[in-house]
Amino acid sequence: MKTLGTHNYYVYILTNKTKTVLYTGVNNDLKNRLYWHKNPEAVEKSFTSRYKCFYLIYFEHFGDIETAINREKQIKGWTRQKKENLIKEFNPDWKFLNEEIE
Repeated sequence: MKTLGTHNYYVYILTNKTKTVLYTGVNNDLKNRLYWHKNPEAVEKSFTSRYKCFYLIYFEHFGDIETAINREKQIKGWTRQKKENLIKEFNPDWKFLNEEIE
């Protein structure tokens, strides 16, 4: 997914199997980050492992980290309804997109 000379940053939203919990994050290697959300260290008590938020339902790509972090903060400040509207525009059926990330 990376092109030589470019930077890749992703703002993403994960959910649990029943789609009742939403987690927003930012990272520069989405595929690797999804792996670590699903396979945390045994002692890790992160939000995503506690609530089993392993399923990617939304992401945006950015070329610089400041823009990505600002977008993550913006989305984190939104109401659940506003986040759901964003997800529905991008992924109307709330399909789990983990396998589509290369």
